[in-house]
Amino acid sequence: MTEKYNFDEIVSRRGTDSVKWDLAKDDVLPMWVADMDFKTAPEITEAIVEKVSQGVFGYGLVPANFFDAIIHWWKEIHQFSIKKDWILPGPGMIPTLSAILRTYVKRDENIIIQPPVYNHFYNFFENCEFGVVENNLLYNNGTYKIDFDDLEFKASDSKAKVLLLCNPHNPVGRVWNRNELEKIAEICAKHKVMVVSDEIHADLVYQGHQHIPFASVAENYDLESVTCGSPCKTFNLAGLPISYVISQNVEILNKIHKTFEIQETSYPNPLAATALIAAYQNGNNWLDELKIYLGENYQYLLEFIKENLPEIKVLPLEGTYLVWLDCKSLNKTSDDLSKILLEDEKLWVNSGTMYGKAGEGFLRINIGCTKSNLADGLNRMKNFYDKIPKSQITSKDFTS
Repeated sequence: MTEKYNFDEIVSRRGTDSVKWDLAKDDVLPMWVADMDFKTAPEITEAIVEKVSQGVFGYGLVPANFFDAIIHWWKEIHQFSIKKDWILPGPGMIPTLSAILRTYVKRDENIIIQPPVYNHFYNFFENCEFGVVENNLLYNNGTYKIDFDDLEFKASDSKAKVLLLCNPHNPVGRVWNRNELEKIAEICAKHKVMVVSDEIHADLVYQGHQHIPFASVAENYDLESVTCGSPCKTFNLAGLPISYVISQNVEILNKIHKTFEIQETSYPNPLAATALIAAYQNGNNWLDELKIYLGENYQYLLEFIKENLPEIKVLPLEGTYLVWLDCKSLNKTSDDLSKILLEDEKLWVNSGTMYGKAGEGFLRINIGCTKSNLADGLNRMKNFYDKIPKSQITSKDFTS
């Protein structure tokens, strides 16, 4: 395969009002927030430049080819056929998920989540005063599985109204397979629990694994569900937030749209819509090369840690560019580890407890960066590891 895109290019992001880089001091290497350091696909940039060159920024409609692009992408990438009237445009993944939950959950009702899980899920409960029920993932033999017995028990509570599913899962890197998703659908259909599937990392799945849209499973069950998608993680477009909801139930989409209107968030940004269309029409080749590069980064990290930090366990990365590290053998809390790495080694990674109590003993590191920055970050981690008295390190296997 002839490489067309340069993911080794160093893009200077300091001084650009970057959350990732400008919240970090000059000597700190940020490998925390889910924001890659690569320029987006040039096909996207060219489309945005053409849009901006018109010089008029009035009110805009959702372009007709917005829907065509989404339909094409899900058929081409995920082998799932959808129709235009199944799609509701949204203003970004977080406000979209918030609108869905506000639509279907009352303050005295509960949402089920599966920790360790994306930290913003917890923000929904605080901001909207929903109840939360944790169906903790089972950690054993170096991987995570869903605790279906516990899910059945939690879903059977009449106050449980929604399962907020992370598919693929952030931060543990699992790509849920069809059998797992069918078990979820069976349980939630039985207990009339709606499934809201956050699939923002759907395109970032590696060889040997396949993303299964939850909507393709739910259509076989008597189950209310919505699938939420976005190109923002795939194409590094977090600063141009846009999203969409997929459901065959038009009544569900109409109710969510009503909440968008109440929130004054019912129309996506025209530049973001332009970016989505360009990404989904012309971004395939860029994405293919990106996944190869990220796969190489993961292999480098795997080998480096095995050789230099052998008591830290690297979990398999099936999807996303966020690697989950089991650091329990170091006998420090996740918060202490992340604090020491930041203060002593100037390396910013995420504490596992950002993702719930079930994340204790883990760290999350972002490998969506150049190979040179990845090597720098891992060497900083090695510097920290080498300073730990070996008597303080406990050899542990892959169990919780």
